[in-house]
Amino acid sequence: MSRRFLSSVLLLALMATGAEAHTGTGGISGFAHGFAHPFNGLDHLLAMVAVGVFAANLGGRALWLVPATFISMMAAGGIAGIHGLNLPFVETGIALSVIALGAMVALRWKAPVSVAVTLAGFFAVFHGHAHGSEIPVAASAVSYAGGFMLATAALHALGVGMRRLAIPRPLAQLGGGTMALAGIGLLSGVF
Repeated sequence: MSRRFLSSVLLLALMATGAEAHTGTGGISGFAHGFAHPFNGLDHLLAMVAVGVFAANLGGRALWLVPATFISMMAAGGIAGIHGLNLPFVETGIALSVIALGAMVALRWKAPVSVAVTLAGFFAVFHGHAHGSEIPVAASAVSYAGGFMLATAALHALGVGMRRLAIPRPLAQLGGGTMALAGIGLLSGVF
């Protein structure tokens, strides 16, 4: 089990190119590029997988409600960003999401479902706003958003699956602590 976990972490680390909530430069448009976006930043990878692990730790209704809330509120934040509505401290909110979600996993926090969905929704708005405000001019907003929402759901499912099927509790907690430390690195500009 630990080999699968370490292989998964290594694969995710190799896929991450930077800790940014940005679309980058070049010819980015449509569904495929929207789908690729969450895999291109350490912040997105860690936060999305942490949402899945956190939901799996809570179990019950939280198993689907926490990720569904995250995706819904990320879409709302994306719409706000597309329409140019200002949201202060987006990058800080994203870094804090990695810290908080990682800490929740590390501490195996058994939050009430209402608190868990509220926190997931709050952090999702920052992630969505970053996606929406930086959508390339040439991209179809609907297609691009569909891509990054599906990729987000896939990363949530990866987190749920890793926790439910492969990762023993102590390794999940260690992974959560590592995520929280990486979030501190994102916040401080180390990454």
